Amino acid sequence: MKRILVYSIVVIFVGIQFIRPVRNIAAPGPTPNDLTVLHPPSQAVTAILARACNDCHSDTTRYPWYADIQPVAWWLNRHIVDGKRHLNFSQFGKYPAKRSKKKLEGIIDETREGGMPLTSYTLIHRDAKLTDADVKALADWVRSIQQSTATK
Repeated sequence: MKRILVYSIVVIFVGIQFIRPVRNIAAPGPTPNDLTVLHPPSQAVTAILARACNDCHSDTTRYPWYADIQPVAWWLNRHIVDGKRHLNFSQFGKYPAKRSKKKLEGIIDETREGGMPLTSYTLIHRDAKLTDADVKALADWVRSIQQSTATK
């Protein structure tokens, strides 16, 4: 009986490896609607976005090796889809003015309060933890965007 159970589990595990979510990989380079194209950040902010934000909040994700193993890929995909639903830097230019204003405030609030990046992300991606200097750099960039869009 135990042998049948073990074989069944192995067969199920192998079987689910063939059921894969669609990867979040767009064409290389930012799109015209990308927030970083519309409001170019400093190199420091670009580096912060790349290591702490873009995997879940853009149309391009850097996948780790374990993203090919199910059910981990499903879990990662759910995080990416949810992250992009809340804020997608790659599509930011398509947001209505009211939504973009709210999202910019959210960037400042979430990073200042430690809500972003998620703890589940920083456990594996230790370099994604934001320092006080990172949070300040992001907030300064966002405030500059807010000031430039307020005058338009």
